[in-house]
Amino acid sequence: MTSSNTSETAEPLGYEQARDELIEVVRRLEAGGTSLEESLALWERGEELAKVCRRWLDGARRRLDAALAEEEGPESEAGSEGVGAE
Repeated sequence: MTSSNTSETAEPLGYEQARDELIEVVRRLEAGGTSLEESLALWERGEELAKVCRRWLDGARRRLDAALAEEEGPESEAGSEGVGAE
């Protein structure tokens, strides 16, 4: 569990960096040839990386939803103002 604490205090990974590392972890696991201990360590790292990716994607979804909600609000107001201005 200390590894997750260490990764949280280290410089945070960007989405692309986490995704690329996760792809490499999956490739190594699929290729086999690693000991049980190495496989478990890779699996745990993969889980951490998947969580990082999920947080980035969730954040992106919230930002997109907020931007769309903002866009809908002014349009309806602008539409009513635009009618009165014409």
